[in-house]
Amino acid sequence: MSNFQVYKKTLSFSFLEFLSDLFALIVFVGSCILGFVIMNKSTDMALIGLAVGLVIGIILSVLINIFIKNRIKAAQIAMMTIGVVEGKLPEKTVNEGFNQVKGRFGKITLFFTITSLIKSVFRQIGRSLNKLGTAVGGNVGNGITSAIDSAIQVLIGYLCDCCLGWILYRKDENSFKAGCEGAVIFFKHGKTLIRNIGRIFGMGLLSLVVVGGAFFGIAYLIFTQFPQIFESLSKEILEMSTREALDIPQALTDPKILMLIIAGVLGVILWSMVHSVLIRPFILVGVLRNFMAAGLKEKPTEADFAELEKLSPRFTKMKNKANA
Repeated sequence: MSNFQVYKKTLSFSFLEFLSDLFALIVFVGSCILGFVIMNKSTDMALIGLAVGLVIGIILSVLINIFIKNRIKAAQIAMMTIGVVEGKLPEKTVNEGFNQVKGRFGKITLFFTITSLIKSVFRQIGRSLNKLGTAVGGNVGNGITSAIDSAIQVLIGYLCDCCLGWILYRKDENSFKAGCEGAVIFFKHGKTLIRNIGRIFGMGLLSLVVVGGAFFGIAYLIFTQFPQIFESLSKEILEMSTREALDIPQALTDPKILMLIIAGVLGVILWSMVHSVLIRPFILVGVLRNFMAAGLKEKPTEADFAELEKLSPRFTKMKNKANA
């Protein structure tokens, strides 16, 4: 199967993931609005109500992410992995994907815990690379550090998904050991991903301008129909700033600017959701194919583990859990 064929067959998972994100966003925004409205009417302390709603919204969104989104993502990556390795996928891809992770909630949670550990391993290595920017110093040095850090964060995102694919494919292996193998594969063959950095950022920027700009415009037009909400909110912010002697940016006390800021934030959030549905999965299929091919061709050895242990003590901790 070609990359596009695998992408097309597994795209349904991306739409399900989008619906999960949209549901989480609706719950989050609804909690904020509900808290604002209730406290504004009952106690005239709308800002406190907004803060309470914000906290509740974050908690509910995290729960949705853990119980729904992670299962969808694991099922998708499991099917992508089978598609690029075996060259075929079942007709009912979605059903088979969920069958792959059926009854494995504890394992799925463990898988994402391991990928979090892998993130920390490569962030640790990344901090060493950031010393290049620090050594240069000044604005140029800060720019180098920022560029390196951005590239590393993008790579880490793809790395963790590839490692998850490897862990799911190596289902008969100890999950921590499979995670260690995944980290080693990326460390040894990271150049494959680095070559895609330009395309990743280019496609991301283009979609941000087009999709994010469209969502920003729509959100702003909707907000202009309810100016009283932003007038009330900006008034609350100004009163709190005066009462608590807080250094709050003046822009947040201007209803029109506040409207623009919130519309911009929503635009970026919605762009991120659409980007993750339509563009990122296509890039991931290609990266995952190269990752799996490299791992199956040259299985990681103890010598490879030792090499990575020199660079990251956290990798050693993960390896110790694999041997426990």
